[in-house]
Amino acid sequence: MPINFEFKARTKDINELETKLLSLHPIFKGEDMQCDTYFNVPKGRLKLREGNIENALIYYERENTPGTKQSQILLYKHSPDSTLKEILSVSNGVSSVVTKQRKIYFIDNVKFHFDKIIGLGNFVEVEAIDTDGSIGLEKIKAQCDYYAAFFGIRREDYIAVSYSDLLTTNL
Repeated sequence: MPINFEFKARTKDINELETKLLSLHPIFKGEDMQCDTYFNVPKGRLKLREGNIENALIYYERENTPGTKQSQILLYKHSPDSTLKEILSVSNGVSSVVTKQRKIYFIDNVKFHFDKIIGLGNFVEVEAIDTDGSIGLEKIKAQCDYYAAFFGIRREDYIAVSYSDLLTTNL
C-alpha cells in the first residue's frame, strides 16, 4: 500500500502560493474539474473521483489532525463509467459530494494541488508519495514539512479533516 505524508491548508491567496511554487519549476499536469463522491463505509473514507484528468476509486485512512500527517491509500484508476458510481451508491449510500477546480503540479514524488472548492473556498494540498517503499517515511515527512514551511503555512491554516467533512459539518 502506498504511503503518503500530506497536509491541507486554507489559503486566502491561492495565486500567491501557486506563483511561489512556479519559482521551483514544477511539472504542470493540468487543471482538473473534479467531482468526488464519498460513500458510507465503516472505517476510513471511500470516494469516487471523476475528472477530466484523474479518475479513480480511492480508499484512504488518515487521522483527523491538523498539520502534516500520514495516510494509507488504496487507489484504483479506471475509465469513466457511470455503472461503478451507481453500484457504489446503491450498495453503500452517498455521504457527500465535493466539486472542485484543481491545478495539479509535481516536483519529483511530491504532488501539489491548488483547489477551489465550491462552498468552501481555496486550499493548497501537498502530498509526498512513496509508492513502493523506496523513499521511506522519514524522507516523505521531511518533504511535506519543507513545503509547508516554504508556503508559510501557519498552524491555524491547516485543515484536519477532508473536504467532505468540511462540507457536511460546515466547519
